[in-house]
Order: sequence, then C-alpha cells, then structure tokens
Amino acid sequence: MNAPPDMNAMKALSTFDSHMRGGQPVDLVVLVLPGFSQLALHAFIEPFRIANVLSKLALFRWRIAGLDARPVVGASGLSVAVDMTVDDLDVCIGGKAPNHLAIIAGEPVSPRLPPQITNVLRTFARRGIPISALGTAPWLLAQTGLLSGTRCTIHWSRLAAFSEMFQQTQARDALFVKDGQFATCAGELAAFDLAVDLISGHVSGTIAQEICRYATVDGQRSGSNRQTGPTGLAFAGASDKLLMAMRIMEEYVENPLSMTEVSRRVGISRRQLERLFAAHVHMPPVRHYLRVRVEHAKRLIEGTSLPIIDIAMACGFMSASHFAKSFRTFHGVSPQQCRIALPAWVGPGLG
Repeated sequence: MNAPPDMNAMKALSTFDSHMRGGQPVDLVVLVLPGFSQLALHAFIEPFRIANVLSKLALFRWRIAGLDARPVVGASGLSVAVDMTVDDLDVCIGGKAPNHLAIIAGEPVSPRLPPQITNVLRTFARRGIPISALGTAPWLLAQTGLLSGTRCTIHWSRLAAFSEMFQQTQARDALFVKDGQFATCAGELAAFDLAVDLISGHVSGTIAQEICRYATVDGQRSGSNRQTGPTGLAFAGASDKLLMAMRIMEEYVENPLSMTEVSRRVGISRRQLERLFAAHVHMPPVRHYLRVRVEHAKRLIEGTSLPIIDIAMACGFMSASHFAKSFRTFHGVSPQQCRIALPAWVGPGLG
C-alpha cells in the first residue's frame, strides 16, 4: 500500500484554498480530437484528481470538450462523453473563460485544422490563457502560427516531420516544453509529467512529489528529459563521451560532420571514438552516423509528403542514388517502397 501522505505537503495544499480566485477551483477544459490517446487523456487528468483527493479540496475542475456533442472515439476504439463543444468554448470566451485549455490529438494528424478550433486557439492566445498541446496536437497549434519562434516538442514519431514543416519553431526532443503561455507535450505517459509540473506551479513542488508517490511513480520527471535515447543505444552505463558523440550526430543530420570533427567536439581522439563504438554499439561510428541519417529520412518519408529528393538533401545525401542505396542497406526496400507501405497508424504524409 502507499506510504502515508506527508503532512507538510497536506498543509501546503490546504493553504492553497485561500489563494484560489474567489474560492473557485482552477478550471481546465480538455479538448479531445478523434483518434486521441486514452493513455494521454487519463495520464493528464488523473494528477489533478489526485491533488483534489489528497487535499480534500476542490483545487481543480476539468471538463471534456469535443468538436460536437457526440462522444469522441479514441485510438483504442473506446469513446469519451463530452461536457461541451468547441462552439460552447467560443461562447464562454465572451463570458468566463476557463483558466487553462489542453488539446489532445492522436496519431493521425489532420492536414487541415477545423476553422472553429483555429478561432478558439487564437482567441485564447490573445487573452493570454495558457494552452497545452499533447501528443500530435502541437502540429495543430503550429498550423495556426502561434508557435512561431517558440520552444516546443511533439511525439517523437512526428518530431522529424514537425521540425522540417515548421522551421520557424524551435523543436526539441523533450517530454514537454513550457514557453510563455504555451506548453507542448509528447503525450502518452509524458502527459502525467506535464500535469504534475502544472500542479507544482499552481500549488507547490512538495505536492507534486506527493502526487507521484500516490500514483506509485518513481519521482517527478523534468520536461527537459529526452523522449528517446540516442539511436541504437541499448546498454546502460555508457561513456558520457559516447553519448555526446551520438547526440552530435543526431543534431548534424543535414550537414554531416567528419569523424575527425565529431571526435574533436567530444574531446577525444578519433581512435578513442572508434573504440567506444566498437565496444558498445558494435559498428564503426561512420556507419552509425549513416544509420542515424537514414532513420531520420525514414521518419520524414512516413510523416511528410515531401519529395524523396528533398528528403535526401535534408538528410545530408548529395545524390538520390546514394540515398536510395543507403536506405535499402538498412531497410531492404527503396525510399519509394517505404512510402507506399506506410504503417496504418501513420496516416497520409503532410506538407
């Protein structure tokens, strides 16, 4: 069973009641779009419920919104009832708007944002109301232009395509990113981390720790934690120098560096770099670097409708033939065949 709650934490929670504006709870509206992740939805909402349970106070209130009044069907086939529609949101902005709007989208990304959502997002933004976008919803937020010049993230499966399509943003491989009134999140279990961080900002860090303990989560994860480890890294206790080298390779995909330059930036000799890769990755660093570029290209092929030659150039290949040969080496098919045989969950390429 869980350990008893920290009484100091409970005291901090109780004092928050007097800080709530007019004694009212923080009002959240969660807009769920068809194909949304049930995991992300519940991972986001549950920490607010737990905060209420632990404090025995109505600190937070949440409502579910949809495009219309019908239940919204998620990726699992399960549906969730809605408390309000996007049109209701538009109306309530003229009266008492919620304190926070969150949007949760699923794996398929709509190439065109419904006008009513665009209107609501822009109006909320003008009024300075915090907006959180989870899963693939940052793509929708970026379509409105609201993320221009903003640090942000998106689920790793869309990160390469997102960075290519919205170059005016500052995309990061992170669990979640908060920049001004906007928070973007990878979704899935990272939604829990974002919610806990938001609660910490409203109440206290001590409360956040109590929520994690109640939920049997081993500590609060920082938003700056990466969603994915370096490509091909399947071992523990790796050298910091090796990790640094792998991250440098992932950062310089379009303009690949020489192995001499990579080793120089890491602060070791090229021979030492080769020994590290041989011991832990079981391939030469130059081949690993090629695989990183090919994997980046594969994500662009699956996530965008960019021409293959443009993708090749974006991944540092100077010729279509070299790109096709390298791609076939790692995946056994050509880039064109890869695009034809897209996984069902990916959906049509965008852009």
